[in-house]
Amino acid sequence: MQRYLSRREFLKLSGVGLAGLSALAWNRFRPFDFDMLSAPKRLPQFPNSPIIGRIVDPDIDLRSSPTNDPGVNNSIAKLPADTLLEWNREVIGNVVGGLNNQRYVETPQGYVYASVLQPTRNLPNTPITEMPPGANGFWAEVTVPYVDLAHEGVVASPWLQSLIQYRFPPRLYYGQVVWIDQIRTVNGFVEYRWNEDAPHGYGYGAYGEFFWADGAAFKILSEEDVAPISPDVDPNDKRIAVDLDFQTLSCYEGSTEVYFCRVSSGLKGILDPASGEVSDKLATPVGNLLTHWKIVSLNMTAGTFGSGYSTPAVPWTTMISGEGIAIHGAFWHNAFGEKRSHGCINVSPEDAKWIFRWTTPYVSLAQTEMRVSLPDYGTIVVTSERNF
Repeated sequence: MQRYLSRREFLKLSGVGLAGLSALAWNRFRPFDFDMLSAPKRLPQFPNSPIIGRIVDPDIDLRSSPTNDPGVNNSIAKLPADTLLEWNREVIGNVVGGLNNQRYVETPQGYVYASVLQPTRNLPNTPITEMPPGANGFWAEVTVPYVDLAHEGVVASPWLQSLIQYRFPPRLYYGQVVWIDQIRTVNGFVEYRWNEDAPHGYGYGAYGEFFWADGAAFKILSEEDVAPISPDVDPNDKRIAVDLDFQTLSCYEGSTEVYFCRVSSGLKGILDPASGEVSDKLATPVGNLLTHWKIVSLNMTAGTFGSGYSTPAVPWTTMISGEGIAIHGAFWHNAFGEKRSHGCINVSPEDAKWIFRWTTPYVSLAQTEMRVSLPDYGTIVVTSERNF
């Protein structure tokens, strides 16, 4: 079972330098232990906090004050990815370097820049011990900060290959949604098997891999979890407005704003390594778009301009342009308010789920996905941007 540091232990280690902390962190440079891929693990003892911050990037500064000003020597330690911290409150700091987000999270040990700290909760579940009668599987949502995975079969996905390359354990994170197709109790606890390819089959970026994990990490979703929001409102009166300058999204019923959240849209002005010129290929399209394809969970893998990416189980995906630009949940950052995506509109998993339920076409768990095409259409999404 993984152990987390008390405040006293943390400060003591901080006082002896980074070497003490790194000895407790995941060693990214040791030979990879392939037995780890098939070894099931129980959920660790997570920090006792209503909100738990998860470090999403490697080597993140823990600071004694909420600023990254290079003239202020306030770095206490470097924190590895997946470090978990008690989330006390968000504060406005002094962030230099051209970033809009000025938010820091105050923890008992110090301050962490909010954009690299995913807010999570520890909501373990009582797993079922056998598949419901007549069911070949079920959708489930991760409700703990993370859960370790035990791989079954052949390593196929770029995602898993990359984790092996960087000596990092395969995990699912808070907010991800996966398809569970088997249940077993052979290691002293109930495990669910995530079928990365089912139920929608190949062609959506899946690689047909299987992973076992502690069933307590997963909330079994019901039709109530995806029930339409405001179904009595005329779908023609629903509209989404996305301000690409201020990185905000608003949902309207008629002229009434019924939902608001911050977003991370596509990057602009990125250097094209092939041509050596600045390009807007990753920018989010501007104009009138439509919610024409919705799917509960999607593997997003592509080799794209600038760099490739491979991310399984992207939750609550609502396509708004072609089959590559979507509003979807992002669990790999908390930088909402900054442009940083490959064209999509990133929102938190909670925001993505609300938008998924509110927009048309409505999708049930039994359907998993739904598409519409002209002359039929879903909810209008108006993305706007000023030309300076």
